[in-house]
Order: sequence, then C-alpha cells, then structure tokens
Amino acid sequence: MFDIRLPELRPYAFEGNFGLEREALRVTGEGRMALTPHPFPADHPRIVRDFCENQTEINTGIHPTAEAAVAELTEIDATIRAAILPRGERLWTNSNPPASLEEDEIVPAKFDGHLAGKSTYRDYLADKYGKALMAYCGIHVNFSFGEKLVEASGVDRDVLYLQLASQCIKWGWAIVALTAASPRGDYSSVRCSERGYWNKFIPILDFSSVRDYARSIARYVTDGQLVAPSELYYPIRLKPRGQNRLQTLVENGIDHIEVRCVDLNPLVGGLVDARDVEFVRLFFLWCAAQPRETLSAEKQAECVGHFKAAARLDFDWTPVGELVERMEEFFAGFPEARAILAFEAEKVYYPERRYAWMEACHV
Repeated sequence: MFDIRLPELRPYAFEGNFGLEREALRVTGEGRMALTPHPFPADHPRIVRDFCENQTEINTGIHPTAEAAVAELTEIDATIRAAILPRGERLWTNSNPPASLEEDEIVPAKFDGHLAGKSTYRDYLADKYGKALMAYCGIHVNFSFGEKLVEASGVDRDVLYLQLASQCIKWGWAIVALTAASPRGDYSSVRCSERGYWNKFIPILDFSSVRDYARSIARYVTDGQLVAPSELYYPIRLKPRGQNRLQTLVENGIDHIEVRCVDLNPLVGGLVDARDVEFVRLFFLWCAAQPRETLSAEKQAECVGHFKAAARLDFDWTPVGELVERMEEFFAGFPEARAILAFEAEKVYYPERRYAWMEACHV
C-alpha cells in the first residue's frame, strides 16, 4: 500500500524530483507577435521552440524541491528576456495569446536537416487545429517519487504510477480550478476549457499495465485519429526516462508523471508559484493512497468533462473545497504540508484570491 502515513514510509514521504516546462510567446512592445527568428539554437539544452517560431519553451533540469525547480525556471526566463530585450521584445505572461492576435502572425517553427520532420508535424497541427489554438501556452509539472519511498512501499513502480494516473484523471480538475489564471469570456482558463487543448475525440486509456497503456494510445495513431502519440492532448501523461516514446515506456517502464494543465501565472511574471508546484506533489501523494479502481470508458469521459468544467468562471467550487478538506485530513500529521494546503484553501473560500479573478479585475 502506498500511503505515506504508514510508519515505514513517513521518513521518505517528501523525497522526490521535480522538472518544469514553460511555454511563452515573444511579443513586441505593442503586444503583437514577434516575427524575428528564435533567439536560441535548436540544440540549446534548456530553451527550445514549441509550435511557432516565437514560442519559447523552457525545460528545466531535475530538482529535489519545487522551490529549486522554480528557481531554475526563473533564471532561464531571465536569460530569455535579456536576449530579446535589445530587439524591443518581451515575453507574454499570459496563457492566452494577445486578444488582437491574427493567424497570419503565427509562423509555425521551422527546422532544417534531420529535424525537418518537426516542421512537417507543426504544419499538420496548424491545418488540423488552427494556428491560434496552438499559440496557447502553459506549464507542465513533471514529478517522480523518491526511490527510497517507492522501495519502502513494496509497490511495483509501474503499478504505482498507473494507479496514480487514473486517480489524477478522476480528481485532477482541482488543479485546473486552483491554477487557472487566463480569464477570457466565460472561462478562467481558455486552454483547459472545451475551447482549448483537446483532441477531436475523447481518448479512453487502459491503465491495466504499461503495455496496455501504450497500446491504448497507439491505437489512435493506427486508426488515424492521431498522427503520433505526442498529438494526444491530455492533462496527465506517464513518461519514461530518456526519449519520450511509447516503445521506450514499454521497455524501460514508467519514470515519472506529468500534469499539463497549469496556467502561466501573470501575477508572478508568467511563471508559476512554487506553492502551486508543491501542491501538485501533495495531490500526487494523496491520489496514490486512494483505493485502486478501474475507470470505465464512461467514467473517463465524465472526468474529461470535469476538467473542462473546472476551467469556467462559473465553476462550482464546492467539490474543490471538499477535496482540499480531505487532503488536510490526510496530511494532518505532516506539518510541512499545512501552509501549502492553507494557501490553496484560501482560493476556495475567498474568490478574490483566485488568479483568474485577480487577472479579470486588472483587465
């Protein structure tokens, strides 16, 4: 059983590793899309292009704490800003692209030589989903439990992460609600809403084994609904160490879990509050301790609906409060979790503490 309240697990409860990814648009001083070449080479170890030429993506290294991961993210963010400032450019700090955005301003990233296939893939995405949708940006939180914690639990690593992923699909809408920071119209997070990053079908995944999980994704490639596994726009992913390929996942097993539904937070310069990253870890620990269950196709479709609903400004926060209360009870014996849960609880009970509410008030 993977429950950090057990005496044999408590000493290792908060050991783990974090890695962050952050996308952001380069814009001119007038808030238009920057049409200049990407300022960093394609082989940069930490800064890459995402969908479009002016969309920078940061990939941090692996860190033992949320604070350290956010610190590196902040440092690399400063490096990008310093490189583009002489051009008169800035980084857009919102997950939503500028409201005045025109599609012809969005230039899919271009790659040469052996990377030319990346350009073909981006052109495909532009045709299928529209360039404007692909310009939305976000933050991905990658996390792995400490090796000693996994060993002390006696739970097979792959079984642990498969169970965790299914529970995250069931409850992960809470992360959307608590980190939504890009209001527009009826939405607190457009990119997580029904208008945002979703495939044209609702994927149903199999968490019975790593091989079954990989097959359940691969079948959408085989039947033509996806051109590659990377096209699966889903809030939770299980990833292997090294190259992110399904075959690698099957051969090497699961290394870590990724949650992809955190917005850029304009209140901290388009980055992420370390307390929200730490909450994601607490959320993982809580989910991992829940009873194992098999999510039916109907239940998975319902869960996807919950993610989309949590991205609306009129979302009913009652279930978020109930979840935070359950987590507070679960972590009652862990003083290190108290401040983080209190921070998230304030968003539940005081709407003015919610990022989307504060952003809407500044518009």
